Amino acid sequence: MNTEVRVFIVDDDGSVRHSLRWLLESVKLQVETFSSAEEFLQNVDTDHAGCLILDVRMPGMDGLELQQALMARTSTLPIIILTGHGDVPMAVRAMSEGAFDFVQKPFNGPQLLERVKAAITRSQQLLQEKTTCARLQSCYETLTPRERQVMDMIVSGKANKVIAAEMGIGQRTVEVHRHHVMEKMRAHSVAELIHFYLQLKEKT
Repeated sequence: MNTEVRVFIVDDDGSVRHSLRWLLESVKLQVETFSSAEEFLQNVDTDHAGCLILDVRMPGMDGLELQQALMARTSTLPIIILTGHGDVPMAVRAMSEGAFDFVQKPFNGPQLLERVKAAITRSQQLLQEKTTCARLQSCYETLTPRERQVMDMIVSGKANKVIAAEMGIGQRTVEVHRHHVMEKMRAHSVAELIHFYLQLKEKT
């Protein structure tokens, strides 16, 4: 994952790439441009802070196909679709499939900058969520099968004596498992453990 903010532009029209670069660099944003979707995929880490400004109609892989490829990679890079008037139905489809926004050509500079700013904020949130989820998954994988079973019962609200009865083990053994679960999951309270548990389930 790359936390350095960068805006990527994928458009086969060199004049559009140039004008977008000029606009974005005027507000001190780091910019990389690509003339094709294939070139972008070959050169960019798609778990990146920033956003992607993407043309719809391009030779080879088009914008919607690139969007689908990024979704398959669970990319955290929000996509702003750049479209001509005749491509609006395609842009609406892209939005329904997860694009962040779409902007019509010729674009309004200040409005586009506002959308880029919002997309960058969203990408930073997504990166943080992905990092947190990866950490939680790593912690969860350190639990033994018995500890995972105890964790399931803890988050369902069962008391130690109930867990002990249902699992056929002593209450002291449950307390030891409970301690290990809290320690390995780095949870400071049952409420925090439940929050972690729900985050894990949301991503599986």
